[in-house]
Amino acid sequence: MMRRTILGALFFCLLDIEAMAGSALDAAACDAEPVLFDQPAELLLAELGRDLFYDPILSGNKTVACATCHHPAFGTSDGVSLSLGDGGLGIGPSRRADADNLPERRIPRNAQSLFNLGYPEFSVMFHDGRVERLQNGLIRTPLGNVKGDHHISLLAALSGLPVISADEMAGHYSENPVSQAVRRGILTGPGGARQILAERVAQIAGYRDRFARVFGDDPQISFDHIAQALAAFMAHEWRADDSPFDRFLCHGDDLPSDAAAGMKLFYGKAGCSDCHAGRFQTDHGFHAVAMPQIGPGKSEIFETHSRDIGRMRVTGDPADAYKFKTPSLRNVVLTAPYGHAGAYSDLVSVIRHHLDPAESVASYDRASAKLPALPETADFEILESPQEVQNILAASELTLPPLSNRQIDQVLAFLKALTDRKGLRGRLGVPETVPSGLPVPRP
Repeated sequence: MMRRTILGALFFCLLDIEAMAGSALDAAACDAEPVLFDQPAELLLAELGRDLFYDPILSGNKTVACATCHHPAFGTSDGVSLSLGDGGLGIGPSRRADADNLPERRIPRNAQSLFNLGYPEFSVMFHDGRVERLQNGLIRTPLGNVKGDHHISLLAALSGLPVISADEMAGHYSENPVSQAVRRGILTGPGGARQILAERVAQIAGYRDRFARVFGDDPQISFDHIAQALAAFMAHEWRADDSPFDRFLCHGDDLPSDAAAGMKLFYGKAGCSDCHAGRFQTDHGFHAVAMPQIGPGKSEIFETHSRDIGRMRVTGDPADAYKFKTPSLRNVVLTAPYGHAGAYSDLVSVIRHHLDPAESVASYDRASAKLPALPETADFEILESPQEVQNILAASELTLPPLSNRQIDQVLAFLKALTDRKGLRGRLGVPETVPSGLPVPRP
C-alpha cells in the first residue's frame, strides 16, 4: 500500500491538480477487488453461467443467446450500432434479418460491453440506469425493487431483463409460450415468462444435475438460480484490469510517451475525467452529451416517436432528459460503435463530437452507423427534425476546451493504453457445445 500511495502522489504531480479537483484518480483504487470466484463451488456456478450465457435455450424461439449481442469476438458487444435480436441471423456485423421472421424493430440502444461489472463500484446498469443499487440495500429494477444482500445481485437483476424483452430474446406475439406470457404482462411467478424459461432449462439433464450440485436439491430450478449463474459468469469472465495503464498506476511501469501525454490531457485540461473519472474512467453518473439519435428510440408499445430521453425515462425528472450513463472506457478501442445508439464507428469522431457537439451533429455522416439491413425502417427520423435536434443540443452539458489534432492523437494513445486483451479473452472461454445441443453463437 505504501508503494501505491507514493505512486499516486507522483501521478498527481504529473497532472493539473486544479483541473482534476473532484474527479482525481486515486491510486488506492489498485487495492479494490472484484468479486472473486476461486472456490470450487463458485467456479461451478460461473461455469454453469457460461453455458447458459452461450445457450439460445434462454430465448423464446431458441435462436438468440446472451452471447449473440455480447460476444468476446466483438469486445463483449456485437460490433453494430443497434442490434437485431429475435428475428436475426448470424452474429456481429454480418448479422441480418430473417426474411421468414422479420424483427419488429432494432434493439433501440447499443449493446454495452461487460468489462469489470463484478467490481462493487459498478452500481448502475444499462444506459439509463434502470437497474441500480440503492443506498437502503435495495436494487431498483423495472419490475420493482428487490432486496440485494450481495453486490453481485445487481448483475443478477440485470440478467433477468433481456429474456423478457420481445425485441431482444423473448420473441413476438403468438410465436412461443415465452412471448405470449410477455405480451400478457405475466413476467414472473407461476406461468410467467421467466418461470417458463426456468422449467425449460430444468428439463435438460446436463443443466438439472449441475444446478443440484450448486444449489442443493431444491425442488425446482427458478429463474433466480439462472440469474445468479449468469451473474457469476460475467463477473468472473471479463475483468479488464491489467492494461498498460493499470501497470503504470499500480506497479510504476512506464507508459509510451504519447499515451503519457494523453493521460495528462485526459485527467487534466482536456476535462475528460470530469465524467470519465477514476480507475475505470467512469463516474457512474448520467450526463447529456448530445450524441446523435438514430434508430427507433426508446418508447412504450403505445408510443410512435423515435426519440430517446435517456435517464428521464427512469426518474421522470425533466432535468434528466437526454442524459445517459457515463460508460467505462476499458477496452474501449475494441468496443465500437460508440454512443447510446452506436452512432459513431470510431473514437476520433467521438472525441471531436465532445469538443463541438453542434458541428458534429450538423455534419454527421450517416454511413458511420453500422446498421444491419431491416426493411421499412426510419433510422434517421430524429436527425431529420430540426426541433428534435435542437432539444438534444439544448440539453448538452459539454463545455470542453479545444484540442489540436496532435492532442487528439495523444488522448487516443491513452485510450489504447486502457486495453487488456487477456481480459477480453476471458477466463473460461467460449464453450464448444452447450447442454441444450443448440448452436453456440460464433462469428
